[in-house]
Amino acid sequence: MFFKLLFLFVVMPIAEIALLLHVGDLIGGWTTFFIVIVTAVAGAHLVRAQGMAALAEIQQKSQQGILPAESITEGLMILVAGVLLVTPGFITDAIGLCLTIPLTRKPLAKLINKEFGQHIVARSQVYGGQTNHHQNYQQNDAGGTVIEGEWQRKDDTHNLNK
Repeated sequence: MFFKLLFLFVVMPIAEIALLLHVGDLIGGWTTFFIVIVTAVAGAHLVRAQGMAALAEIQQKSQQGILPAESITEGLMILVAGVLLVTPGFITDAIGLCLTIPLTRKPLAKLINKEFGQHIVARSQVYGGQTNHHQNYQQNDAGGTVIEGEWQRKDDTHNLNK
């Protein structure tokens, strides 16, 4: 975990700055600055459009009673892409673009869900739980959620034993 954070907060910014300086030497500082600004603005618009599409897909699957796990993962990927695209730098822009474009985002989301789903099942089995939990939820008259269950007060069991 330490090395991942070291890479994220030390190595990545140094690589970004080195690449920005190199590109600035090749095409000029103002042109590099202009490219960084344009990618941030274009990325924000692209992320907004893809985010709205992902939200619509989540709502559609939810209304059909389908668990929108991949759509939620894609939505989170789009959120991360938005942060990366607004961050100045060419490396973060490239990664953000890959997370934004459906052609690369969808297969990556499937891979993440497959890997993450296996960890959830494995952890559930280690702790003796079941992977398919069913609970009875109902709407009450006030629009809130009612969860059926049983409970018992400690005082009641003590009084019953007397």
